[in-house]
Amino acid sequence: MTRMPAPPRHPLSLSVQYVCHSAALPSRPRIRRWVQACCESPARITVRFVDAGEGRDLNRDYRGKDYATNVLSFPYEHEPAILGDLVICLPVVLKEAAEQGKPADAHFAHLIVHGMLHLQGYDHETGSEDAAVMEQKERDILARLGYPDPYA
Repeated sequence: MTRMPAPPRHPLSLSVQYVCHSAALPSRPRIRRWVQACCESPARITVRFVDAGEGRDLNRDYRGKDYATNVLSFPYEHEPAILGDLVICLPVVLKEAAEQGKPADAHFAHLIVHGMLHLQGYDHETGSEDAAVMEQKERDILARLGYPDPYA
């Protein structure tokens, strides 16, 4: 697979919170690399890894869906800088990776890229054209990072 050139780097303030623990969790430098690959402008981001209980509570409270989901994005602003939080539910991500036959690392990378695009205003729920644009952007970023197409 040929890697595409990386986009220009923007200033990034990144906080990573590990509320749960697993050997499968990505390191801070790895998360920084994934987040930086998505930033179209300067950013201040928090990435928080949670258990199923916290993931379910947040999804219920903020989206009205009473189950834990893989990633939640909380955008506060995306211009002139990206300001937001990503919440990654560890047990959901590990279960999905196993079910899909993917390495956990690749699935974490995809979900962080996916969430980062949401923080910048990309949306896949408003229509098929928007979803296609967002998915292609994900594919391009992940290819630059050396990961396979998550939708293949």
